[in-house]
Amino acid sequence: MSEFDHGLVLGKFYPPHAGHHHLVRTAAARCRRLTVLVCASAVESIPLADRVAWMREEHPEVGIEVVGAVDDIPVDVTDPAVWDAHMAIFRAAVPDLVDAVFTSEPYGEELGRRFGATPVTVDVARTTYPVSGTAVRRDPVGCWPYLAAPVRAGLTRRVVVVGAESTGTTTMAEALAEHYRARGGAWAATRWVPEYGRAYSEEKYAELLAVRPEATFDEVTWTSPDFGVIAEHQLADENAAARAGSPVLFCDTDPLATTIWHERYMGTPNPQVESIAARARHHLWLLTDDAGVPFEDDGLRDGEHLRTWMTTRFHEELTRRALPHVLLTGPHEDRLRTAVSAVDALLTPGWQFAAPLPERGRPDVP
Repeated sequence: MSEFDHGLVLGKFYPPHAGHHHLVRTAAARCRRLTVLVCASAVESIPLADRVAWMREEHPEVGIEVVGAVDDIPVDVTDPAVWDAHMAIFRAAVPDLVDAVFTSEPYGEELGRRFGATPVTVDVARTTYPVSGTAVRRDPVGCWPYLAAPVRAGLTRRVVVVGAESTGTTTMAEALAEHYRARGGAWAATRWVPEYGRAYSEEKYAELLAVRPEATFDEVTWTSPDFGVIAEHQLADENAAARAGSPVLFCDTDPLATTIWHERYMGTPNPQVESIAARARHHLWLLTDDAGVPFEDDGLRDGEHLRTWMTTRFHEELTRRALPHVLLTGPHEDRLRTAVSAVDALLTPGWQFAAPLPERGRPDVP
């Protein structure tokens, strides 16, 4: 039998980290059911919906409910009127009777009293997981081991390598991943995501060869739905890699590039692929120029005559959409140096989290 009927854990979870998850699991083990209340302010740079989704994914157990609320009231644990304002938000979000409040904060006693519940403190000194929300916002890379998979996926800087056929996108994505893995630490897990469209092309060509062994790749028939499948699978592969990787991820193409490939094969835009591209979150595009790169026909390429057109289309679309991009030219070594410089420029400023609302009356803000 559980010690408590209904427990409560609340916080900003800005962003969630291992200490938060330890608190939730400790509370869940002592309660028949547990509510986790995510409180976010409009000034913060991680949306409430993302934080709620991350916590739900990390705590899918039966008996744990994660809910969210907007709380734009600055914290002052010494002011009863401020407490009253916060409690109105908390009770609106969690109207059911609460008989235990679990915190890792010095204000836990007062929070429990105001809920008419037993206050339970868990690892206030942060000895089990020496991490805090402030520390994560200050140095996400240094705190990377304390971030769960969905949070990593949400924070990872995603760099896309795009280009026409046989312009070295795969070579560049692999080289960049290897370069950043060599930096060690959190970077040692750096990954790159292969182009799913190539695997899909191999499958379609194999199906054709099974019927007509003499067929060539340019006889493969494409339909608009094919490109939706490719884009969706590409994004899923990317998200899976981001969950297990380092603070940077390299992608050999993306759904936006798939919109150009659809145009190349079908001659028109594809609203389905556009909608998939709109869901993606990328931070930098590296465009591999076709100039000076010999075309290598590996049996799955048929567009040598279209390479310059595709390079131009990629550049036009990236420019039209005001997306940060860099053109890679020259031999591979020069391209890699240019790419590393651009990626470093992306990573050096850090994540630039917006400061939370002012908090008074607390010696330490986790």
